Amino acid sequence: MDLVELVRQAGVVGAGGAGFPTHVKLNAEAEYLIINAAECEPLLQTDQFLMRERTAELIGGILLAKRQIKATKAVIAVKGKYAQEVACLKETITRLEADIDIHDLQNFYPAGDEQMTVFEVTGRSVPPGGIPLNVGCVVSNVMTMINVFEASQNIPVTDKYVSVLGEVREPRLIKVPLGTPFEACLEAAGGTTISNFCIIRGGPMMGGVVSQEQLAGMTIGKTDGALIVIPADHYLVTRATETETQIINRARACIQCGFCTEQCPRYLIGHPLHPHKMMKAVKYAEEINESHQEALLCCGCGVCEMYSCPMGISPRKVNFYIANKLREKGIRYQHDGSEIIARDGREFRKVPPTRLISRLDLNDYDHQTLREYREVAMDEVFVSLRQHIGAPSQAVVSVGDQVAKGQLIGATPEGQLGSMIHASLAGRVVSVDERQVVIARG
Repeated sequence: MDLVELVRQAGVVGAGGAGFPTHVKLNAEAEYLIINAAECEPLLQTDQFLMRERTAELIGGILLAKRQIKATKAVIAVKGKYAQEVACLKETITRLEADIDIHDLQNFYPAGDEQMTVFEVTGRSVPPGGIPLNVGCVVSNVMTMINVFEASQNIPVTDKYVSVLGEVREPRLIKVPLGTPFEACLEAAGGTTISNFCIIRGGPMMGGVVSQEQLAGMTIGKTDGALIVIPADHYLVTRATETETQIINRARACIQCGFCTEQCPRYLIGHPLHPHKMMKAVKYAEEINESHQEALLCCGCGVCEMYSCPMGISPRKVNFYIANKLREKGIRYQHDGSEIIARDGREFRKVPPTRLISRLDLNDYDHQTLREYREVAMDEVFVSLRQHIGAPSQAVVSVGDQVAKGQLIGATPEGQLGSMIHASLAGRVVSVDERQVVIARG
C-alpha cells in the first residue's frame, strides 16, 4: 500500500486549519514541501511542544511526504525566536542526515498563514483564489506530518494534543482521545479560575467563541489545538457576538482611511483585495455583484478589524457578509491572469504579536508557563463524524458493537472528499447517529 492510501486509511487531515484531507495534498507533485511551524496565532504553544518532544516522528513524516510529492526542497518554516525548538530540529536533521532546510521566520502575525508562509520561503505569491500548488508548493503543519509518519506505521489518528490556557488554574498541554468533551479538558487544567467565562476554540484572532451555554456537547476534533478561557465580558467575546445587523450598521461609521487595506496581509503579497472598498460598498448600500468579488479573497486573519481599524469596526465580517452574498448568487472569484507582485513596504507593515496581544487585552495570558504534560484517559468519548472539510463520514458501526482503539467507525462516502474516522477508545458503541458515535470503555 502506498503512502497516499495509508494516509487516507489513517484519516489524516490538516491538523491546524480547516481539516483538508492530507491524502489529497500528497497525491500531487511539487517543487517545495513547506512545513508551517510558525504557531501562527498568539498565545498558542502546541507546535512548540511537538517540535521538542516528537522531533524524530516529525522529520520522518517530512521525509516520507517529500519523497511522495517528488519535492526537490523540504523546508521547515519556524520563527527564529523558538531557539530550543530550532536546536532540536537541527540536531535530529543532522543525526538522520535528512535533506531538510530550516527557514527562519520573523515574528509577525499571521506568519503561519499558508500563503504568507509560501511567500516568506519562496518569494512567490499564490494567485488570488489559488492554492500553493499553483506556485509549486505543498504546505502542511507539524502535527499533520507526525500523523503522516504514524500512518506509515498503520497508526490512525485517534488522539489530539491541546493547549489549555487563560483563566485556568493549571495551564497545560494535554493529549486527549478524539471526542473528549471540552469540560474534561478544563478539568485536566485544574478547572477555571472564574465562574463566568467563554472559551476561544483555537487562537484569539481566528478561533470561534464558545459560551458556557454551548459548552455541553462540545468535543475535541482533529483540527483543535487550543482552548483559551477568557471572561464572558471580554472584548473578544463582545466582538464575536455581534449580529449581522449590528455589523452592517457599524460599518456605516467607516471613515475610508484605508488602514485596513494598507495592512491586509493578502493585499501586501499582491492580491487585489481592498477591505476599505468593501466597507464603502456596505456603507452606501451598493448592490452586491461581480464588481465586489475580491471579498472572496479574504483569509479571515482579522488584522483589519483587530489591529488596523481606528474606528473599531469590522472589515473582516463585512468581507464575509459580501462573500456570502456572492456565493448565494453563484459568483466565484476569477483571476485575470495578471502577474502578482508584492506591494512596496510590506516588510514595514508586518504586525508585531506583542502589540497585537496588547490590543486584544490578552497580556495576562501571554507566555503562560504550562504545567507538566498530561495524557488524559476517558471512560466515554463522543466522536464526531464531521471533523474535516468535505462530506461527513458515515458510521460503519452499530449500537452494541465492541470496538478496539483505532478501529474504523466512520467511512468517507463513495466518490466524495472526506476523511476516515476511527475509535479513540476501546469499548462498546452506545450511540450512533448522523453526527457522532459514542463509545464507552469496557
